Amino acid sequence: MKTSPGLRGRDKTEPRGPAWANTIMLLFWLAAGAVTLLPFAYGTSPLDAILLRVPGNQGNWWHFLAAAPFFLAYPMIWLRVRALLSLQPSTAPGRRALWVCAGLSVAGTLLVEMPFILHLAGTKGWPTLSMLSTGLGIIAASAATLAARRRQMLPTQACVAGVTTAWMANACLCVVVYASAPGEFSSRSGWAVTMVLIWPMALEVLLMYAGALRSRLARIAIGD
Repeated sequence: MKTSPGLRGRDKTEPRGPAWANTIMLLFWLAAGAVTLLPFAYGTSPLDAILLRVPGNQGNWWHFLAAAPFFLAYPMIWLRVRALLSLQPSTAPGRRALWVCAGLSVAGTLLVEMPFILHLAGTKGWPTLSMLSTGLGIIAASAATLAARRRQMLPTQACVAGVTTAWMANACLCVVVYASAPGEFSSRSGWAVTMVLIWPMALEVLLMYAGALRSRLARIAIGD
């Protein structure tokens, strides 16, 4: 009986993928890790927000939850380094830990969006729609695609897609929320770097889903 490439039983033989692709994505995730230390808006970095060091002593749970998903970059850096140096790109316990982190990040992003959903943030119309579409839209679209195509994806690929989606949903939301924040580049360099990083991250996820779809179509073509 043939088995799906996404089954756990293939962990020991799971390919690592092209070294050049892992290297490029490692560089992107290193930049994403640097964003946690760079000022994102009003001279405040995600690390500052985590520590509630927000201008005007306004740090609260919202800033904490909005900043926390940026730190998903660090486990992703570990995953990319492992893919380059180890024969096995990931382990089952490591993937479970990453899935937990991704789930907590998604929950945090949904809570961050609650003030906009309940119209408590002083926004309405297009601003609210854009914030909801970037956060909820990305999470919903990726979750639906992942649920439909996970059996055609390798375990590490599925994990990378899930964690990247969690990072990207929050990053896109924060980019939209702070798009009009005043200040020089030096006070919001993290925003600019994140704006650039969103695109290659999204492209990688789309390519993984497209590969899973091609795999499914190929299996249908041969009658499997």
